[in-house]
Amino acid sequence: MNRGKVKWGVLGVASIAVRKVIPGMQVGDWSEIAAIASRDARKAERAAKSLGIPKAYGSYEALLADPEIEAVYNPLPNHLHVPWSIKAAEAGKHVLCEKPLSLSVAEAQTLLPVRERTGVKIGEAFMVKTHPQWLRTRELIRKGVIGELRTIAGAFSYFNRDPQNVRNNPEWGGGALMDIGCYPITTSRFIFGEEPLRVAGLIERDPDFKTDRLTSAMMEFPSGQSVFTCSTQLVPYQRMQFLGTTGRIEMEIPFNAPPDRPTRIFIDDGRDVFGGGIRIETIPICDQYMLQGDAFSRAVREGGEVPVPLEDAIANMAVIEAVFRAGESGRWEKP
Repeated sequence: MNRGKVKWGVLGVASIAVRKVIPGMQVGDWSEIAAIASRDARKAERAAKSLGIPKAYGSYEALLADPEIEAVYNPLPNHLHVPWSIKAAEAGKHVLCEKPLSLSVAEAQTLLPVRERTGVKIGEAFMVKTHPQWLRTRELIRKGVIGELRTIAGAFSYFNRDPQNVRNNPEWGGGALMDIGCYPITTSRFIFGEEPLRVAGLIERDPDFKTDRLTSAMMEFPSGQSVFTCSTQLVPYQRMQFLGTTGRIEMEIPFNAPPDRPTRIFIDDGRDVFGGGIRIETIPICDQYMLQGDAFSRAVREGGEVPVPLEDAIANMAVIEAVFRAGESGRWEKP
C-alpha cells in the first residue's frame, strides 16, 4: 500500500482555492497538490507557477485523465459541484467538494450510487469540522462546562453587491443561506449532535439579483434551539454563542479562522453581565485547510471516514431547503 502523500488535483482557479485551500494543503503531512486545471490554460499555468504546482491543465477533463492524481478538490461554482464531482468519481478519484455540496437534496443524493459504484470517498469541505477551536468547544460543552446547552445563536455576514460575483447569481446557487448560512446550520448540528425537528425562516431578496441577501432562521433541536442571521449585504461579521443553563461559550472567529494567528474562545461562568466570569482559551495557530486536507488524505490512505461524508452533507442540505421553504410559506417546515 502506498504510504506517501496523497496526490491531489484542483479543478479551477477559484479564489478560495488559490488563496486559502491550496497553500494550506501544501504544508500538510498527508497531502500534495500535484496538478491544477482551468478551462483557460494560461490561468492554470499562472496559478501553477505562482503556487509551485508541478502540472497545469487547460481542461478539467485532462486533469481527471491523469493517472497520477488520486484525489480531486472541487471549488467550482455551486451549480458545478455535483456534475464535476460525479465526473471525478467516475475517473476513480476521491472527491473533496466545496460547500454547499449541491443545489438541492435531490441533486446531492445522486452522488450516493456513484460513491457505491466507484468505491471512492466523497466529502464536503466544511473545514470548521476539523478546526481545534470547534473540537474544543464541543468537548467543553459535552463535559458540562456551561451546564446543559440550550441555545446556539450566530451571525455571519459580509457586503458584496458585485453583479459579476457568482454569489449573486441565483441560478448558480448564490445568496446568503447557501454561501454562509450553511455554516451556522452545520455547526449547530455538530455541537448539538442532533438533527433539527423543524425550522422557521425569514428571507429578504435582493431586488436585482433575486438572491437572498438577508436570511434569519430558527431551528428546533430535540435538546434546544439555534437561531442565526446571515447576509451578503451587511457589515462583515461573524460570531457564535453557546448558552447553557449555568454558563456560556463565545467563539470569536468561528468560520474564517486565520492561519497566521491564534483563535480565542470565551468561557463565561455567568457570575455577572460585565464579563467578570469570563476566562479565555487561546487555540494555537493552525491552518484549518491544512487540517481538513490531511484528515481527508488520511482517510484515503488508512481507509477511515472523511470528516464530512455525503450523508452529513445531505442532512445539512435538507435543513437549508427547509429554511427556504419556511421563508416562502411563513410556516414551520420539517427538514
